[in-house]
Amino acid sequence: MFLGIDASTQSISAVIIDPDLGNVIADESVNFGAELPQYNAPSGFISGGANGEVHTDPMMWLDALEMLLTRLQGNSQVDLAKIKAISGAGQQHASVYFSSTFEKALTELDPKRSLSEQISPTLSRKTAPIWMDSSTGEECLEIADNVGSDAKVCQISGSIMIPRFTGSQIRKFSKESPQDYAATACIHLNSSFLASIIAGNQAPIDTGDGAGMNLMNLSKSDWDQTLLDATADDLLDKLPPIKPAGTFISNISPYFVEKYGFSADCQALSWTGDNPASLVGMGAAEPGQLVISLGTSDTLFAAMDSPLTDPNGYGHVFGNPLTAGNCMSLICFANGSLARERVKDENNLSWDDFDTKELANTPLGNGGKLAAPFFTPETTPKLDSNQLHTNGWDFSSASDGEKVRATLEGQFLNIRLQSQWMGLNPSQILITGGASQNDGIAQTIANIFNTPVRRLTSTSSVGTGAAIIAAVANDHSYDNLTEAFCVFSSTITTPEAGAGIYDAIIPEYKEFIETLVGSNPVE
Repeated sequence: MFLGIDASTQSISAVIIDPDLGNVIADESVNFGAELPQYNAPSGFISGGANGEVHTDPMMWLDALEMLLTRLQGNSQVDLAKIKAISGAGQQHASVYFSSTFEKALTELDPKRSLSEQISPTLSRKTAPIWMDSSTGEECLEIADNVGSDAKVCQISGSIMIPRFTGSQIRKFSKESPQDYAATACIHLNSSFLASIIAGNQAPIDTGDGAGMNLMNLSKSDWDQTLLDATADDLLDKLPPIKPAGTFISNISPYFVEKYGFSADCQALSWTGDNPASLVGMGAAEPGQLVISLGTSDTLFAAMDSPLTDPNGYGHVFGNPLTAGNCMSLICFANGSLARERVKDENNLSWDDFDTKELANTPLGNGGKLAAPFFTPETTPKLDSNQLHTNGWDFSSASDGEKVRATLEGQFLNIRLQSQWMGLNPSQILITGGASQNDGIAQTIANIFNTPVRRLTSTSSVGTGAAIIAAVANDHSYDNLTEAFCVFSSTITTPEAGAGIYDAIIPEYKEFIETLVGSNPVE
């Protein structure tokens, strides 16, 4: 059996799979806020940070890991001695800082004492900045200026300088706490930190998570000296090496053998980030499929053969955790389900109206009536907005069907437009998230992309992806694992007749969006 661990923002979860039987043996979770109230992190982070700072105590992750393993140990369906390999995925961009005592502590873990008690003294920085931290705008500008431009940073690393990414967080730490930075011997990500704990040895950082640092050369899958020099002094000496996800580190630490009953032969493998693991767990780690996750924000994932980068700087490109040298894209759209819900509520509509009822009363393309429902500042494209925009028609006086179609077509035309740089021609689109159950939304996506749509029904894509990475590292077929553990609805939504109309609408929508961006720039 294979164990995948998902160390996310608010919880830590475990999925155990048995590829030979095609069964999920266990799916357990520990919620940080509910089960570790002593850390005062009800949503997984320390509240009240100044100037956009969002940190957490990394010892909370260790206490939660021990709770999770204790729960698995007590599960009558689980025999931890049968786990052959462990991999995992961590919330991307979170960084943890250690003194030179960390490596020795890893090799001397005492099963009679807690992990947090033994690891806490090795921290050179007591809290870990996470992906929600937006306090490093100044440092982003400084690094981009040191390199030459944001466009050059993007060309090298796969993303423009982003405040929540790790590079700018390291620079800020080195500026504000130079003595603590000098005393830092190793900087880990959430993922490589927890992988190190499991292994009892220093773990590498993988190409999926490493690309989320603005420090890795995407085409070389290694640290980029130009980016390192632009960020902080002696940074290369403080970073673990980069290796593919699923790389063997060592057999599991004796701490876990004695305390939880793992086999001494259990393999501790390198981890990846939660988004790359989700790509694997959705069955989309090979090019040819597109994933759209429909949540508070809508997110697009796709595997790519080559390290293309977004010329506009909106999208991000990470290493593919399953295929060395290949990449994956991630594009986030801020106005997702909340925008759909706002149109519904403000116009006295129901979700049934968004399903097929009102859409059936309007033509594909909505008679040329375009909309951009950007009720909050949009990230893709970067647009300072607090309203729904149209291309000159009165939304308030339109029919319910026109409102619904304009909203949905506007959102998914924007997703298609902003992903064109990837040059994808997907054979199918996989959709997930709560809104994926809505037939009208699924049909609109199928029409606009002129591609069949399938709905993913399994919910633990990150933990499942991590477990699959561990199984693939032990010579199991990814195709067979996908068939067994990536569960889809039997219904396939196909494009309606006339869906080719959107090929002609895309240039019009592009011009519409460019006009909005030009009149509402983000400062």
